[in-house]
Amino acid sequence: MNERLTVFGSGNWGLVLADQAARSQTPVMVYVRRPDLKDFLEEHRAHPQFLRHLKFPVQVSFSSDLEEAAFYAPNWVIAVPSQHMREVGQKLRPWVGRARYAISAAKGLEVGTDRRMSEVLRECWPEVPTEVGVLSGPNLAGEISMGQPAASVLAGSPELFRTVANILGQGNLRLYGHRDVPGVELGGAFKNILAIAVGIAAQSGLGDNAQAAIMTRGLHEMGRLAVKMGAQWETLAGLSGLGDVVATSSSPQSRNRWMGQELAKGRSVADILASTPMVVEGVPTAYAAKDLGDKFGLPLPITAEVVEIFNGKSVKLAVEALMSRERVQESDR
Repeated sequence: MNERLTVFGSGNWGLVLADQAARSQTPVMVYVRRPDLKDFLEEHRAHPQFLRHLKFPVQVSFSSDLEEAAFYAPNWVIAVPSQHMREVGQKLRPWVGRARYAISAAKGLEVGTDRRMSEVLRECWPEVPTEVGVLSGPNLAGEISMGQPAASVLAGSPELFRTVANILGQGNLRLYGHRDVPGVELGGAFKNILAIAVGIAAQSGLGDNAQAAIMTRGLHEMGRLAVKMGAQWETLAGLSGLGDVVATSSSPQSRNRWMGQELAKGRSVADILASTPMVVEGVPTAYAAKDLGDKFGLPLPITAEVVEIFNGKSVKLAVEALMSRERVQESDR
């Protein structure tokens, strides 16, 4: 029997990762913040809103007691929205010494600090030897929950990879190891911005050429900023960069692409977010990325126009601004 796992978070991705662990016969506990939802999951073995086809086997237990969940296993996966990561990390601080490995499965940057999620956790847990890793890649939860094949990247030490991949990388989810934690993490965060931009383009009828241009030029934009933040350029050409850009920008299951489509219909950001229980990580991440671009003096034209659209700029004017930029060599800006 494999080592135990605790998953903090009961959204789509957290539930899928718990199911993946159970498929490898790993006992897994899911921390559920709301006691009423915990009771429902225990009784029905399924979530009332998310991935209702997913039926949890006996290997999966549920708890709304944070201390109990922390002590359950030495391997943690934290699958909460990026803007809640610091709060969860601080609450877990009394028991973090229990964890050997803590994996961030969130894809975003913290607004206000522009920190990566692994940096947020390290700040919450100073002087604690727990290794913080990152899980990222083209991992649409709905497809994985249906048993469709997928591949993702688990960044951290070789020891972390061996242990956690043995738990999560079974069956239809193939995991690859990587040592470039910043690159893997930033690829997963920045691609959400591009998915919003592609959704805007698709809904506006701009066509496949425009969508392909956004993905490829956006990848270049994303890579330049990631390198400034300590990442390796090559990482962005892998699963957590290019792979995730393609999946999240193209799939009708993508909530970030959907966000862009709704924006192109003339809806406000506040209205769209209020209409869904799902988290759209690309919104806060776009603001954080633009802030980082300003700090580093890097032009981020696609990101900047997405933020302008958030703030009320018309799609037509945003497209005109992108198309009228100064001509440069493709490798320049």
